[in-house]
Parts: sequence; C-alpha cells; structure tokens
Amino acid sequence: MEMEAGSTSASGGGTQAHSYSPLRSKAFYKFTQQNLPACKPNLTPARVIAIFLLAGVVFIPVGLVCLRASESVVEILDRYDIECVPESYRNNKVAYIKDSSISKNCKRLIKIQKHMKAPIYVYYELDNYYQNHRRYIKSRSDKQLLHGLQYKDTSSCRPEEYNNGLSIVPCGLVAWSLFNDSYTFVRETVELRINRRNIAWKSDREHKFGRNVYPFNFQNGSLIGGGTLDPDVPLSEQEDLIVWMRTAALPKFRKLYGVIEEDLQADEIIEVHLVNNYNTYSFGGKKKLVLTTKNWLGGKNDFLGIAYMATGGLCIFLSILFALIHVKNPRPHGDPTYSYGNRKSTTS
Repeated sequence: MEMEAGSTSASGGGTQAHSYSPLRSKAFYKFTQQNLPACKPNLTPARVIAIFLLAGVVFIPVGLVCLRASESVVEILDRYDIECVPESYRNNKVAYIKDSSISKNCKRLIKIQKHMKAPIYVYYELDNYYQNHRRYIKSRSDKQLLHGLQYKDTSSCRPEEYNNGLSIVPCGLVAWSLFNDSYTFVRETVELRINRRNIAWKSDREHKFGRNVYPFNFQNGSLIGGGTLDPDVPLSEQEDLIVWMRTAALPKFRKLYGVIEEDLQADEIIEVHLVNNYNTYSFGGKKKLVLTTKNWLGGKNDFLGIAYMATGGLCIFLSILFALIHVKNPRPHGDPTYSYGNRKSTTS
C-alpha cells in the first residue's frame, strides 16, 4: 500500500510538472497547420484599377518634388587629368607621372554658374578604378588599424606587409594606394579655407582607427603607391586615409576632400591650384574635381525623381488598360462558371 501511495504521489507530481492545456495545444496545431484566421484581400477589378490609379497619382508628384530638389543642387565638375599634363608628355602620360623631377603643379579656372551657398563640398572623382577588386580589397588589416604594432598577424596585407624586415603600419594595398592629389582654391588673390576635419564617418574615427596607432615604415619601399602619412599624427586623426579606406563598390566613385565654408557668388572665377600627383594613367583612369552643394534630399541625383515618375506613369497606364479591358470584356465577380473544374467539364 505504501508503494502504491508513493507511486500515486509520484505520478501526481509528474502530472503537475507536465500540465496539459487542450486550448494551448489546439492553438499550436492551428498555427502549424496554417489554419489560423487570416485576412485575404478581395481584389475585384474595380479595386485593382483604383489601387494602380492611386499609386500613379501619388508617385508622380513625389517624383516631381525629388526631381526639382535635385535640380536645385549646384554642381561643378572639372576633369583635369589630361589638361594638367604638359604638351610634350601628352603621348606618354605614364612617363610624366613617374618622373619626380617634373613639376606636377597645375592651375585651373572654374566659373561659378549659379550662387553656391555654404557649405560647399569638395570631392575628387575617380573613374575606371576598381576598389572592389577581391585581391585589392582584402589587402588590409582592420585589427592592425585599431591596435597598431601590437597586432602581429598581418598576412592578409600581402604584398605590402613588410618592408626591410619591419612591419608596415598601415599595411596593405588599400592604404599603400592612398590618393594624394591636393587642391587650393583662390578667389581674387584670397585663398579660400577648406575644412578637412570631420570629413570621415564618426564611427570610423572612433571605433576602427586607433587613437594611439601611428604610421610606421609607411611608403619607405622602392615602389611608392600613393600619398604619405605624418608619422606624428595618430591614424584616428588622418581623415584623408580614413575616407580612402572605406572602399567603393563601383569603378566610378567620389570621395570627400573637404568643405568650403564660404558662399560662392554667380559668375565668380575661382583659381584652383592643384598638384597632379596621383597615377591613374597606367590603367586608363580619369580624375575630376567636384564642387557641389546639398539640400534635404542630399546631392544631385536625378534617378530617384525619374524612377518615381516612371513608376507612377506605368501605374496610371496599367489602370487605364485594365479599365478598358474590364469595360470591353466584363467578368462577373464570383461566377462559378469561371472556376477550374467547371471550365474543364465545359470544354470536355
């Protein structure tokens, strides 16, 4: 009897530990079998036509607003990679750019077509430059950028990992090919100040580049790729490097050089004194200088407005087409003769 009581109490305890809820089990069954209540839209021809018409009426005005906002952005582009090569080297640009004895200074004149309100963003644009090449984009060490010489495993940086048996900081082909053209803007003999602070992402400055990491043994090899770095300035403050290290996805891209914090008036002539150091001639690349303003939508980009207008126009066209088809060949809603089984029996 005692054993039976013990077994009964044990089984009772087990029942309490694993309580069974019929309502919970039933809901779980309906969920797994997809039998829960659901809302299914009743798409009649009239409703479909109305939806397409409403989408078109909404999209077209939005597209017009976006297109007008894009047109309000003032943008100036100046390609200088050909004009800044001396006439005697036009047929051999690679020899010109590799010869350090030849001056790379160049002067360009830019006319301001419309009033440009500060801030005015200065970009350099490169074309036919594949920063997304797999071998190139993997030749870097993000941990070394953050920890410096303390991080030893830099095998991913090859072939720019060591120089004369010493580690390179920052290592890799991406840093080695740092863009090094420079620009100075003069208005009526007065140099315009270019703010080169805060041009990189704040997250990159604070979390990806070390505050106590300094360039070491950088660009000291026999083959110089691009710009040099100040060995007394930590990587977190060398924002031109930080901007360059955020690689582009497409072969044509822009990177921020600085910001002019003065208005430029219409019809003004701006002298640009630039140093044409960067070699894009070896691979047929192009270099452009870009001055642009921005608005609430960002920079100049007509694609968004055109896409909205094209989509809206297509929706209105489809709504008219569906309306004509519905008027010409009306189909009663819910007519059982249009079901699959009835059509099959009728044809047979």
